[in-house]
Amino acid sequence: MVGAGVLGLPFAISQLGWGPGITIILISWAITLYSLWQLVEMHEIVPGERFDRYSELGQHVFGPKLGYWIVMPQQSLVQIASSIVYTVTGGKSLKKFCDLIAPHTFNNIRQTYFILFFTFLQLGISQTPNFNSLSCVSLIAAIMSFGYSMVAFVTSMLRGVESHPTHYGVRSHSTAGIIFDALNGVGTIAFAFAGHSVVLEIQATIPSTPENPSKKPMWKGVVLAYIIVVICYSCVSISGFWAFGNQVEDDVLISLEKPFWLIAAANLMVFFHVLGSFQVFSMPMFDLLESTLVTNMHFTPGIRLRLIGRSIYVVLTGFIAICIPFFGGLLGFFGGLVFGSTSYYLPCIMWLMVRRPKRWSFHWVASWISIVVGVFITLLSPIGGLRTIIISAKTYKFFS
Repeated sequence: MVGAGVLGLPFAISQLGWGPGITIILISWAITLYSLWQLVEMHEIVPGERFDRYSELGQHVFGPKLGYWIVMPQQSLVQIASSIVYTVTGGKSLKKFCDLIAPHTFNNIRQTYFILFFTFLQLGISQTPNFNSLSCVSLIAAIMSFGYSMVAFVTSMLRGVESHPTHYGVRSHSTAGIIFDALNGVGTIAFAFAGHSVVLEIQATIPSTPENPSKKPMWKGVVLAYIIVVICYSCVSISGFWAFGNQVEDDVLISLEKPFWLIAAANLMVFFHVLGSFQVFSMPMFDLLESTLVTNMHFTPGIRLRLIGRSIYVVLTGFIAICIPFFGGLLGFFGGLVFGSTSYYLPCIMWLMVRRPKRWSFHWVASWISIVVGVFITLLSPIGGLRTIIISAKTYKFFS
């Protein structure tokens, strides 16, 4: 649940300001925890039946055809966006690690090669059959994410004690710049809450009986995860902005330089974390691709199917990551475009249609608040993210 998006939260606060930035992080945490609870509850909303995929739940709520085409494109965009951002993050973090431990050796090696190396590793790891096969990888990724979040927190606090920045205001000075940056900041925060797109697939791996339905242990796991999330997100976002002010990089670990061995270790943790998270978020796409190849091209399930289908997906996401390696802009653009729907308001719409709570009851009000906030993020945040990407692209040479 603690994704690489946590590293962009200090940057988001630098675009929004102290008060709005922290407020939006906490509101997003509360809304997405609520919508995640709704998904966990709806996993077995029909007695004797389990909706093991987000699209299956959508088909139950909206109808077989309409439900599929409402949910699947949005979920697919979440998986693709996560894969692209994690590939960029993996390459940047590995380069930063190498630059710190051997600056004279690696400084002249382009970032493109590090992204290619990350993609090459994913070609091998992607051959793991299913979610259960990723349990060890997922555990390591979870430990790494907590580790680098705490390193970012502690080192930012030390940096802040040594030298306070002179400016804590927002990054931009023009009215248009402030508005666009704020929209990008909201999208960046939305990207940090990405677990909804795979929660039903993960819950599907938990045994379920009428006496002990899967939602009980799943909800315990969600609560524990979200406690860790609010600790990590609060610590990293506040300390990172406190240490660097509006000059903080879009990845706070890039701003940090010393102690170099600890920052190097944190960047290596990020690398291993996104190495595993890439697989967790790509697994639904692997399933979709393999189903398509079997149905339309008559492939036989097995190693050959996994090798072709998954390799195509890994290579394509790696290529896009090399072309647009703009961490801050990608977080804002994708965070608003796709995470606003799958994490904020789509579960609430399903809940209203299935459970039909009484008007002005808690769940009715909470669901509508989440829907309004989510629609706002979806419509406006991509504009700020796209502007950030365009500005970054002006000084970028492809494959550099």
